[in-house]
Amino acid sequence: MRNTMKVAKWEIKRNMKNKTFLIGMFLTPVLIIGFILIGYLFNDSDSEEAETTKVIVNDQLDVFSELQATADQAGFNWQMHQTELEESKVKSELDGTENTAYLFIDDRAMTEGSVPVYTSEEIDQFFINQVQVLETPLKALQMKQLGLSDAELAIASSGISFEEAANENVAVTEEADTEEALGADPMERIVPGAFAGFIMLSIVFTGMAIFQSASQEKKDKIAEIILSSLTPAELMQGKIVGYFVLGIIQSVVSIGLVLPVLIWRIDIPIMEYLLVPELALLIGIAILGFLLFASIFVGIGATMADISTAGNFQGMVMMLPFLPFIFIGPVASDPSGLMAQIGTYIPFTSPGVLLLRLSMLDEWPWMEIVISLAILIVSVWIFMKLAGKIFKVGILMYGKNATPGEIWKWIRA
Repeated sequence: MRNTMKVAKWEIKRNMKNKTFLIGMFLTPVLIIGFILIGYLFNDSDSEEAETTKVIVNDQLDVFSELQATADQAGFNWQMHQTELEESKVKSELDGTENTAYLFIDDRAMTEGSVPVYTSEEIDQFFINQVQVLETPLKALQMKQLGLSDAELAIASSGISFEEAANENVAVTEEADTEEALGADPMERIVPGAFAGFIMLSIVFTGMAIFQSASQEKKDKIAEIILSSLTPAELMQGKIVGYFVLGIIQSVVSIGLVLPVLIWRIDIPIMEYLLVPELALLIGIAILGFLLFASIFVGIGATMADISTAGNFQGMVMMLPFLPFIFIGPVASDPSGLMAQIGTYIPFTSPGVLLLRLSMLDEWPWMEIVISLAILIVSVWIFMKLAGKIFKVGILMYGKNATPGEIWKWIRA
């Protein structure tokens, strides 16, 4: 272990002094920030009009002024008006409109605790969450009207919910299915999942440099000198640990630069969603993914005489981290479907598919997660062993790239 840590420290120091690595470490987050700001720059001209929502209220309880004051205090970009329109005629009024909502404030708010909300097809996706703030003045009116008997206190404590009303029964069914699949607030799962996915990609991309590291040492003919003072296993493990730390450094730098910009430009509580217990599991999946690919990279990298002459076989190995992209479509359309489950159990796709599924599912399939993690841990152990055998022979082979047949002989030896 001592020699392993020495190799890890050497890899870290060598790369931290490398101008190419340092430029790439800062260039990646700068490019991300640039794309974010450019996107907002082009959208700013149209955003004001799009963010203005026309809220039309049929007020039968004489609370419109209180509702308007509450909305203004919350800072919503609403234009509120009163109407005498009957609820049965809302559908025809909404046809062809954008950013429009109708609220019907009547006795149902006092007795049933619900306010029907009819919206146009094009409206702010967060409107139905924003409108919940109008519960406060309605709750005050409800408490004022009640004599506070036991039954009435039960009604008062039940709360008032603004329920998005559908124009057709089919839409009601579709909305219920969507809410059941995605949950009340999908950002609670998307933010931690995206964070863990970014960390995994950063570490894996940095770890791909193991290819170049092993082949470069062979090309410079210094492998024998290194192996004179430590074993091939220690050298291989040191490289994996070193590039893991470099990947973490890359992630910390990127997150440190990009996260403040996201908090500034995106109107959601990112830190509140991010700092949850589930994040530890998601990061653990990302780390297992790195260890799996790193063991493959370091083993195959030792079989190449020069990275510039890598053959088709070595090139295919470098594409392994991108296999989960095959499952993006099926998983996005059905996170609990057969294709999603298959991708969860394949070691090469398991980390990416699992992170994507857990970012979309409201209730996590813990049995599938446990099975997937078990397969992933066993796979990491197996590929570490195989990589050790390949690395032991390949690091001292010069002159040509090893063929798949030769690599298979080394594994069986």
